[in-house]
Amino acid sequence: MEAADNQPKIEIKDVSFDYVDKKSSFGALHNVSLSIREGEFICILGASGCGKTTLLSLLSGLNKPKSGEVLLDGKPIKGPGIDRAVVFQQYSLFPWLTVKGNVLFGIRQSGRRLRRKERNEIADSLIEKVGLASAKDRYPSQLSGGMQQRVAVARALALESDVLLLDEPFGAIDPKLRLELQELVSKLVSDFKKTVVFITHDIDEAILLADRIVVMEPGAIKSIHKVRLPHPRVREELSGTEEYERLHRQLITAFYDQVEDRIDAGVTL
Repeated sequence: MEAADNQPKIEIKDVSFDYVDKKSSFGALHNVSLSIREGEFICILGASGCGKTTLLSLLSGLNKPKSGEVLLDGKPIKGPGIDRAVVFQQYSLFPWLTVKGNVLFGIRQSGRRLRRKERNEIADSLIEKVGLASAKDRYPSQLSGGMQQRVAVARALALESDVLLLDEPFGAIDPKLRLELQELVSKLVSDFKKTVVFITHDIDEAILLADRIVVMEPGAIKSIHKVRLPHPRVREELSGTEEYERLHRQLITAFYDQVEDRIDAGVTL
């Protein structure tokens, strides 16, 4: 579904959320507001425990706000749906399905009425795009962490959702593979024209990928930074440019100020 003219694709309006158990409650988000345009790539940047993943859980429909609204195409999000695909840090693949089987599952979940030949062609194309054509008959246990995350991305794309939500998807992957996957996601998102919300605590990752970077402090948005760098971006070409250095300094200040505030307050990161 396309957003109406001038209507945000995603709108978070004065949202608060508490985690509650039998003995206590913890306020994870406090009156958070954010508008995201169709086709925009947003990185949510912040230290552990600041509410990044909580915000993503509201966008995915896994949780509901205590107050405020989360809207998609102007309509409240009431639960999970195939209009939003999610990629988690832990790969969440079905261990009894092959690479192709996991991607075919995403195609079936999309609800499209396709012949078997069409499903197979789409799956093969997506697997090739993430660089796993030679591994399509392997099972998750036979894949490295980076390969498993490529499968998770292909399965998410197979849903043909307008919105892609990624929760620190490369956090458990070694640095070299992380760089490769960042470039892969940047290219795929551009090719498939998705609206993306990407959770990270990595400043360079955010600059490489995002149109805007939202820096969070505990429970709230601290600042929003527009990335004025052309796509496609190559990390080696960015480093040292005036715009990169300016933005990097801003983000370092915003990010580490709130980390130091939490340490001064005795909060464990």
